[in-house]
Formats: sequence, structure tokens, C-alpha cells
Amino acid sequence: MAVYLIVDTKISDPAIYEDYKARARPLIEKHGGEYLARGGALEVFEADLWHPTRLVIIRFPNIEAARAWRDDPAYAECRAIRQSVAKSTLAVVEGL
Repeated sequence: MAVYLIVDTKISDPAIYEDYKARARPLIEKHGGEYLARGGALEVFEADLWHPTRLVIIRFPNIEAARAWRDDPAYAECRAIRQSVAKSTLAVVEGL
């Protein structure tokens, strides 16, 4: 069953974050991930609990593929770049 990784990110250094994006994309694709949305225009209709800033949505073929991406040793360096210049929330939800 497909899963969707939903990421909300508040970026403090856009230039360094561009490096993260360039490095992360091939690793996401290596594990079968496909970007569906990547920081496009955002309109919040209701926000009692969550106030998103920049959203990314990535479809993976299954939860195992998403976990394999997250746990890939090659992603550890990318993660460190992201964490140095951004605050993020990452969640995975099963699809239909």
C-alpha cells in the first residue's frame, strides 16, 4: 500500500537548504519516492492545531520503502544539513 510522507519545514537559510534538496532527491528516488508537492503555493483553510509553513508531499510504494529512505546511511549527511538550517515535522500516512 502506498504511503505519503508529509513534511512541513521552516527554513532559516534557503541557500544551504538548496544543497539539501539537491542531495535528498536522488536518495528519495532510490527508494521509490516520488514528489507530489514541493514547497508550492500554500493556502491554509483551517488551522486549529497545525500552522504549516512549507509543505512537501512524497509518495512511497509502501512503508518499508519510506523507512529504508529514512534509515539509509547516505541520508544521514543530508538530514544533518536539513537539521542545521530548518525545523521540520515529518509524518507518514497510508494511502488509499
